[in-house]
Amino acid sequence: MRSLHRWQQLYDRAGASVLQPVHHTSLDHHRLTLHIKRDDLLHASISGNKWRKLKYVLRQALSDEAAGLLSFGGAWSNHLHALAAAGHALGVPTVGIVRGEPEYAANPTLTDARAWGMTLDFVDRQTYRRRHDADFLAALALKYPGFYIIPEGGSCPLALPGVAELWRELPDCDQLILPVASGGTLAGLLSARPASTHVTGYAVLKGKDWLADTIHELYSPAADDSGWQLRLEHHGGGYAKCRAEDRGAIAALSEALAVPLEPVYSGKALLGLFRDIEAGRYPSGSRLIFLHTGGLQGARS
Repeated sequence: MRSLHRWQQLYDRAGASVLQPVHHTSLDHHRLTLHIKRDDLLHASISGNKWRKLKYVLRQALSDEAAGLLSFGGAWSNHLHALAAAGHALGVPTVGIVRGEPEYAANPTLTDARAWGMTLDFVDRQTYRRRHDADFLAALALKYPGFYIIPEGGSCPLALPGVAELWRELPDCDQLILPVASGGTLAGLLSARPASTHVTGYAVLKGKDWLADTIHELYSPAADDSGWQLRLEHHGGGYAKCRAEDRGAIAALSEALAVPLEPVYSGKALLGLFRDIEAGRYPSGSRLIFLHTGGLQGARS
């Protein structure tokens, strides 16, 4: 119960994140308004959408009196970074199943995670692909008895209500726009989407054949909801890949808007948004809000 009290204190300390108006010649030319929801400012270490996605997952694990928290990610995983920080704040042990070699343990992301007490368990790519398999999860449960296992990225049904709370902090808008990777944030937003607001997710990985299905699995009514779409053309070559010209364009956009960006999530999605604005995909007069999902720690790579 002491950990539940810590959880309450942790989430009580954060208020609504800033809604920052931004200005750009492209917005003026197409008669659009854009605000950026600065979820990157929610918490110094539990960044952006991870703060929201983990909220009720953590509460459930603590209510279950779990021995610890276990999840999955790459060597620069924002999710593992946030989970390690949360576990440290709550006084709960954490384990990260990391895709990659042990030498990655010295990078800034995993150095932080280790400093917060996370045990790193490195696996090769073939083994990592089994992270959804029942037998692999059963083996992990034997290796780490009593640990609460959280899917990669924190995307699971319990993540949705924490994300859905975001709508309470937003004014009316025509479009809410965000980067999409594992799909949990988009699914959570769709679970409470106002009828007047369309949601557009910019995939930051090659998700053409499976990403929509993943969102439907997390929130089944999304399959019959016409008020959202995925933009799949702006992944820049795949997850965590960024062409030199795109990296330069993201840096220029960051400076022009006075908003810090990284090239994996929000930077890539915001660049895609502005390219679509130039292509005339957003109707003149539209009120746009872009959700900055954080992850700036990953820019240290």
